[in-house]
Amino acid sequence: MFEAIDTSRDDTPVYRQLADHVAQLVESGALSVGDRLPPQREIARQAGVNVTTVTRAFATLQERGLVESRPGRGSIIVSAAEHAAFNSAPLEAEGYLDLTVNRPATEGYLKAIAALMPRLASDSRFHAVQDFHPAEGPRWTRAALAGWLASATGHNDSDRIVVTNGAQHGLACALGAIARPGQAVLADAITYQGIAPLCASLDLRLVPVASDAGGMLPEALAMACRTQDAAALFLVPNLQNPTTVTLDLERRRALAGIARAAGVTIIEDDVYRAHIASPLPTIAAENPDITVHITSLSKCVAPGIRLGAVSASPSLVRDIAAILRVNCWSTSFLTGLMVTRLIEEGSLDRIIAEQRDELQARQHILSQGLAGYELRSEPTAPHGWLILPDPWRGGSFVRAAESAGVSVLPGEAFALDRDQAPPHAVRINLSAARSRDDLRRAVAILRGILEGGLHKADVHV
Repeated sequence: MFEAIDTSRDDTPVYRQLADHVAQLVESGALSVGDRLPPQREIARQAGVNVTTVTRAFATLQERGLVESRPGRGSIIVSAAEHAAFNSAPLEAEGYLDLTVNRPATEGYLKAIAALMPRLASDSRFHAVQDFHPAEGPRWTRAALAGWLASATGHNDSDRIVVTNGAQHGLACALGAIARPGQAVLADAITYQGIAPLCASLDLRLVPVASDAGGMLPEALAMACRTQDAAALFLVPNLQNPTTVTLDLERRRALAGIARAAGVTIIEDDVYRAHIASPLPTIAAENPDITVHITSLSKCVAPGIRLGAVSASPSLVRDIAAILRVNCWSTSFLTGLMVTRLIEEGSLDRIIAEQRDELQARQHILSQGLAGYELRSEPTAPHGWLILPDPWRGGSFVRAAESAGVSVLPGEAFALDRDQAPPHAVRINLSAARSRDDLRRAVAILRGILEGGLHKADVHV
């Protein structure tokens, strides 16, 4: 299986050649999900390399989500699409350009926190850092968030806000409060990859709903509501992850009307709204009684801050807070205090405005660098959705890019319907690059791969 590798064929590191070889075996069907790879020493013997090289190759395969090491079973081939949902941190290898993580592109948050920290101890609320506080979050943090989010939620009521450890945590608490095991959650057929493992962990059925260029199709949602025992409808209405589609007002209202008629609660994942200078009205603002609005600071300020906000009706807020209390008791008071101060001082809005400006510049780099190819994006979106030309497929293109030192996510990582052909596309995260120059270099590499084709890239479909 590994005897045929010619480790002298090019300048690619040998460990990466080994990893690429395994990926090609999976792509060709020679290896399938669940197959066990030979022991590392045996692979080293077959390939004529040392065990350390094989160990690095296995680590690379684990980062790609193709291999898992399981006690008593060795190293097993797994689904990259399923694993991708858990790849939440970028690869920090020297010279490697990882464009798989949506994170802010500027250091505005670091500068603001550095200026704030020396002044925190003089805040009258600082003494409570060492104490317990309500599961739904400190009163003043909820009040600050309620005011800051009023244009999105349609209210300024702190009693309708729950502070969470980011949007994923808010989504978990909301689903726990809304749905019973075995019920369905309806979502776009191509959507945020974190929803699938979360629903699986809660024993909920995630049901894909068809979309067009404008987003989820109302008629497809109506059919799903008729045929499924659905508890919730999951939507990302602004700069949808990964397709960057923003639902227009007519589509939002049509989907909300169908959900209301069917008695289905809408979960509006609105983490990208802050990237839009003049966003449309939210679904929650027009349908507060049936909508849970979720956002966080991860995409627009900093992922390390781990603070999100859930807005819901009073009865649902009680249930969501109860779920939060059970799974983590409460969120960090210190984080809440820092965010409260950033809102009160106007720093949060300045950081976000700086992010939008940077994203606009990076979108220009992306659109210019991939001119002539089908790229779907928006002027201040943090990512782009590249439709691959034939004969490229997501997996083969990702492998070619990785071999050239760039990492992007394949369309299949976001596809919910495993019975349908995966989208031949990749998501490119602009803000993941550490600088504009890094982004230019990564985009140039991706364009070179597209222009070179499969033969030049030496990647088999």
